Amino acid sequence: MKEFDRIPVTKVQRASKFITTGAKIGGNYLKHYGKKLVNPDKNRDELNEDNATDIYNSLSELKGGALKVAQMLSMDKNMLPTAYQNKFAMAQYSAPPLSFPLVVKTFQSSFGKGPLDLFDTFSPQAINAASMGQVHKATLGNKTLAVKIQYPGVGASVKSDLAMVKPIALSMFKLNPVEYDEFIQEVEQRMMEETDYALELKRSMELSGKCSAIPNLVFPQYYPEFSSAKILTMDWIEGQPLGERLKNALPTGEGTKLGQALWDFYHFQMHQLKAVHADPHPGNFIITPDYRLGIIDFGCVKVIPPAFYKTYFNLLDQDFLSNTKKKDKTFAELRFIYEDDSAKEKAFFNELFTHLVELLGRPFQKDEFDFSDKAYFEELYQFGEQLTNMKELRNSKKARGVRDAVYINRTYFGLYTILHDLGAKVKIR
Repeated sequence: MKEFDRIPVTKVQRASKFITTGAKIGGNYLKHYGKKLVNPDKNRDELNEDNATDIYNSLSELKGGALKVAQMLSMDKNMLPTAYQNKFAMAQYSAPPLSFPLVVKTFQSSFGKGPLDLFDTFSPQAINAASMGQVHKATLGNKTLAVKIQYPGVGASVKSDLAMVKPIALSMFKLNPVEYDEFIQEVEQRMMEETDYALELKRSMELSGKCSAIPNLVFPQYYPEFSSAKILTMDWIEGQPLGERLKNALPTGEGTKLGQALWDFYHFQMHQLKAVHADPHPGNFIITPDYRLGIIDFGCVKVIPPAFYKTYFNLLDQDFLSNTKKKDKTFAELRFIYEDDSAKEKAFFNELFTHLVELLGRPFQKDEFDFSDKAYFEELYQFGEQLTNMKELRNSKKARGVRDAVYINRTYFGLYTILHDLGAKVKIR
């Protein structure tokens, strides 16, 4: 795997990389339309593959907020063509890592010592590398440890990266500019928190402690004495990343066991802790050899404001869709519908969000739900594809929804997807 000896850190260096990427994308389009003149029936598959490769390669070198956006987009199976999904999914745990000298430099800055001065052994090559940092394996006495190291310049570049990735997001992925501007502030805040390893250490210890009684979950112990603003040290959990393990079939019943553990984990956080692990991608979970679920990353946590909690979870009440008064009030509070919308807009968005709530809330209407149901997920993905191509949404001058919902929606979508991949039949209540 290619390693990077440096990451572009200054705004000028990073802006130059974005400009170069933009030029490559422009060249890909010219090549595509040139071929289309010769063959009018040519589809966009080759164009998508070329663009996905060029964008991913550039973002991999930049790391940080830009690559994190790619990771987030890869989780939405409706927003992106397959070529983008497959390439951007690599950002979850297979991004090109930093070279060892840069790792040593980070340790020197944090502790005044290199990793081999602190640990008995330390793997010179990263075991996993993602958008914000990479993980190395270390030993100390009889302990095997995972040491997460943040990429240089990540925190300082989040805001400018998100500004520079905006044109790509708007033009290539057909995002609504009003909604992008509204919700990117929430994304920026969560990403800034992800660069604060002191905050992640605190949250990791608190949340894992409170969730430790949930069956079939495994949490690492954390080590403050070997952690800093840029380094986080925890126990190594043996097993495979969930996404890698699911490339091969699980033994009968194990998918449901793991899925129930995952559901209980999220249900407990949402409703008891009001703070939730908001990054449910397959690289953040380990399937252990005895088929328990290891939770290894609390970098992205959404704290749920009390007023928003009360309003949002009205959507999942069993009488919600039949209670017109409650539905109208909740749709207004969540800004699905605005008071000054025209009658036509109100009718359109009422029908749209009623369908969306029914579809996403369907599992909550039952005591047990089978997430392996392909028909349900085909309906879900089909509707999602309709949403991305719906000009009424893309051209709306108002953001449809509130920013507090961004990571809660994302969490449920990621959770549903993983439960589907596990083939889990889950007790909802």
